[in-house]
Amino acid sequence: MPRALLVLSLCCFAASGCIQSPKRVRMAYLKVVAEPPGTTVYVGDHFIGTAKLLAKQPKALPPGVKFLTFKAHGFFPHDLKLKLPEGDTTVKIKLRAVPP
Repeated sequence: MPRALLVLSLCCFAASGCIQSPKRVRMAYLKVVAEPPGTTVYVGDHFIGTAKLLAKQPKALPPGVKFLTFKAHGFFPHDLKLKLPEGDTTVKIKLRAVPP
C-alpha cells in the first residue's frame, strides 16, 4: 500500500506542474493630446472621452489593435488604426480645420 500511495503522490505532484495559473493581463493606458482640446475620442463606435480629459486621465483599455476616431466641430474627422501595447501610450494629433 505505501508504494501505491507514493505513486499516487508523484502523479499528483507531476500533474500540478502541468496546471498553469491564468496570466494577468496588463492594461494599456491611452493618453490623447489633441488640437483642438475639445476633440472627442472614440474606440470603434464607443465614446471614451474628450482629448482634454484623456490628457489628464488616460483611458485603461485591453491591449491590442484599436480603431480610433477623433472628431471636433469645424474640423475634419480623423481615423487611426493603432496597435496598443501594454503600458502607457500617448497619441498626439492636430485635426485639420474645415475651410469656411
